[in-house]
Formats: sequence, structure tokens, C-alpha cells
Amino acid sequence: MHQTPNIAENLSLIQQKISDYATKYGRPASEIQLLAVSKTKSAKLITLAYEAGQKAFAENYLQEALDKIQQLAPLDICWHFIGSIQSNKTQDIASHFDWVHSVDRFKIARRLSDQRPADRGPLNICLQLNINHEESKSGIDLDELADLASRIRSLPNIKLRGLMAIPAQAESFTEQRRNFKSLHDALTRLNQQGHALDTLSMGMSNDMEAAIAEGATIVRIGTAIFGAREAKTS
Repeated sequence: MHQTPNIAENLSLIQQKISDYATKYGRPASEIQLLAVSKTKSAKLITLAYEAGQKAFAENYLQEALDKIQQLAPLDICWHFIGSIQSNKTQDIASHFDWVHSVDRFKIARRLSDQRPADRGPLNICLQLNINHEESKSGIDLDELADLASRIRSLPNIKLRGLMAIPAQAESFTEQRRNFKSLHDALTRLNQQGHALDTLSMGMSNDMEAAIAEGATIVRIGTAIFGAREAKTS
């Protein structure tokens, strides 16, 4: 039997860390949002986090997410999708989420735009970069980014907000920072080309400090809030 983690206490500790790191690197803590990664976690645990003041939650697995979104519909939750996206999932993602962090193809962006319900307003999206060229991970290469971003600008029902990455495991803090700096530099280049992007979704429980040092505006934290990940149920 798993012991229920003290989620309110964990959230408070993480928010304090975010504040401390922001101060350390000369940033206002108010520009860094904590996104609670709730994949494989129950609606009950999400409710505990919500009652402790957490309003933004991220899911990887669509069917599991849809079940929880339905169960928790009375709560004012901002739902983020951070998993890989197949074409047959875009309708449900466009209909039920506020943010999508894992767009890496124009076809997917176009489907999300076409299938976004008119009454929900534009869907916020981040483009996922594969900054270490890992075959096991989704995401586009840096040299494809400018073209994809410019094509997406013409789509009416999505709003390109920024970039996301899950870097390779780094050997050192210096290497973690180098990975995140490449994402920050890519965002800067896009803005110099006329985009108005404001979001860097980067940093997890084990590399949050390096991400904040390099400009993260959303840190995606799961384990440090909810405890060790449970096995995914099909």
C-alpha cells in the first residue's frame, strides 16, 4: 500500500526552491510557473494538489487524461498535454486541453487548429525540440525550427507561445545549463524573426535549477510533488 505523499508540503517546498533559484539567477519568481505532471496519478491526488493551490496540471497519456478531466470537471484546472501526439488524437487534445507542449509537425498543428472548438479560444502550443538528436525522443531539430514556426503562424485557432525540450541526461550542472541555453537561444532567434514568444517549458525535478538559470518560464515537476511514478495502467 502506497503512503499518500504530503502534497501540500511538497508543493510548498518546490515553490520555495523556485523562488530561491529565481533570486539566485536574478529573475522574478512570478515569471516561473510550476506545472504539476500528474500522469499515472489519481484524480484524488490531483484534487489534493488543487486544494493546496496548484491549478496547472500536465498529462502524457490521452485516455487516462480524458478520464481525469471528466472526473475533475468542476475544478478550475488548466490542463496541459505533454505527450507524443498521433493524428488520431488531435481532436480530443484540441477539445479538452488549454496547452500542448509537444507539437513537432505542421500536420499536427494544422489538425489542432482545425479541430479546436470555436468557443474555447486559441489553443496555446509549444514546439518540441530534440536538442540532443536522440532517436528515442520526439521533437524537431534546431535547423527545422524557423520554417515550422513561420508556417504555424498562419493557423487561426492556435497560438504559438514558445518552445519545449526534454534534454538528454547530463553529466554535470554545466552541461544541463548548456542544453537549456540552446533552447533559450532558439527562442531569442525566433523573436528576432518577428515572433512574440514568451514560454520556455523546460526543467524537471532533477534539473530545475539549471532550467531556471537559463530562462525557464514553465518547470514540469512530477516526482517531487507526487512521489515516485506508478506503473501506467492501460
